Amino acid sequence: MSKKASHIPKWLYWTPRVLAILMLLFMTLFSLDVFDERLGFWGTLLGLFMHNLPVIVLAIVLWASWKKREIIAAVAFIFIGLFFLSRYIMTAVINGFEWYYLSWSLMIVAPLFAIGALFLVNWLRKRKDKREK
Repeated sequence: MSKKASHIPKWLYWTPRVLAILMLLFMTLFSLDVFDERLGFWGTLLGLFMHNLPVIVLAIVLWASWKKREIIAAVAFIFIGLFFLSRYIMTAVINGFEWYYLSWSLMIVAPLFAIGALFLVNWLRKRKDKREK
């Protein structure tokens, strides 16, 4: 990123990327409960893969959009956030509403939306800079 190429502040460039990495690490922590299941080697490996599938998808998206394609990350993080939100709503409808469903959704969905919004702002700033040139 050269100084002539963009007027985007460094904090706006780095904040969504760092937050995305931290969010992926946080989401990975939820997969550690697989080790309590005593599923054997292949069962545990499959369980880890299934639990970490959204993390793997978001890591690939983050890698693909790191430099110039922030819109991909913006759409993906917001879409995954909507996916998790719909799952929590469906769980609440099927099992009856419990207050902890709200806290679960806020823990996962709110950071995903915020990261997606930051990537979107970054992309819009870059687009605006390109138009001004």
